[in-house]
Amino acid sequence: MVVLRAGKKTFLPPLCRAFACRGCQLAPERGAERRDTAPSGVSRFCPPRKSCHDWIGPPDKYSNLRPVHFYIPENESPLEQKLRKLRQETQEWNQQFWANQNLTFSKEKEEFIHSRLKTKGLGLRTESGQKATLNAEEMADFYKEFLSKNFQKHMYYNRDWYKRNFAITFFMGKVALERIWNKLKQKQKKRSN
Repeated sequence: MVVLRAGKKTFLPPLCRAFACRGCQLAPERGAERRDTAPSGVSRFCPPRKSCHDWIGPPDKYSNLRPVHFYIPENESPLEQKLRKLRQETQEWNQQFWANQNLTFSKEKEEFIHSRLKTKGLGLRTESGQKATLNAEEMADFYKEFLSKNFQKHMYYNRDWYKRNFAITFFMGKVALERIWNKLKQKQKKRSN
């Protein structure tokens, strides 16, 4: 990974893409974000110019997931392209879900703590100036309530996650068979020549 220097953050990622070795492109950055969702904190790390592999970046600030920069081979077949795009869409979908989920969790947790401290007649800070907290039993009430309230959402997420992973696995198998088939065809051509 490349360390970005202050003042050059806006120029370095496009330059990394522009000077990537022939056939070693990186997939495009994520599109514009919606305003009603969590902001994207995806790291803007840039793999080395001559890299011909997928690169995994540092954890996202909001979703805590590691973004992947996908390598695009020069001779990418339509099936390989379909697989890469499905992987990218799945990553973006997963990134957005967890960024929103973590944002909701943090907001509701703060609201819960404030309301419990208020009912106890306590302030947000202790006498020593430290942030006031609740004990583990009180927080367990919040966690149970949050999980119960979001059960349906998590169930749909898990269902979609499995569907996407099975589709990706299916296409990975098809790509592997396509590569084997192409190698066999090349060997037959060499033998016939």
